[in-house]
Amino acid sequence: MALVSMLAKHWRMDVNTAGVGVTTPAWAPVRGLSKFEKTTDDNVEDDGDFDDESGYGRDVITERKWKIEAEGRRKRNTGTPFVPDAGQEYIRKAARKVGEAAFIEVRWYRRDGSDEAYQGFCQVNEFTVGGEKTDLEPFSFTLLGSGEDVEIDNPLAA
Repeated sequence: MALVSMLAKHWRMDVNTAGVGVTTPAWAPVRGLSKFEKTTDDNVEDDGDFDDESGYGRDVITERKWKIEAEGRRKRNTGTPFVPDAGQEYIRKAARKVGEAAFIEVRWYRRDGSDEAYQGFCQVNEFTVGGEKTDLEPFSFTLLGSGEDVEIDNPLAA
């Protein structure tokens, strides 16, 4: 069988709207995403010394930080009263907090049968809204990881 490319659109992200540290999480999808990108920023130190006769250096990663950058379109229900998307709204409100109150818990995983799935604690660095008068209202945010992002069982595999 030939290999086929995986589609980026199969990533999904949920936020625990019950809050950090609760025994029973309440996962809400963050809907309306059109871009999802998880990266790491690694601190690399030179570990070379005069004892190395080969002439080649050696690097050691001494710290790793993760972050998620996402964007999409703000969503709401079609009825009255106004009810925003629960996942988007939780992240938007967390972006207005500082210190310990600003921590949220997220998980992200693939929806295409892959077992890839991760979970971690983070803070919302930015939540941007607005746009031109003819735009569908966009949003974007950056989640700054706090500690390790751990591999979990894919919630869709259960």
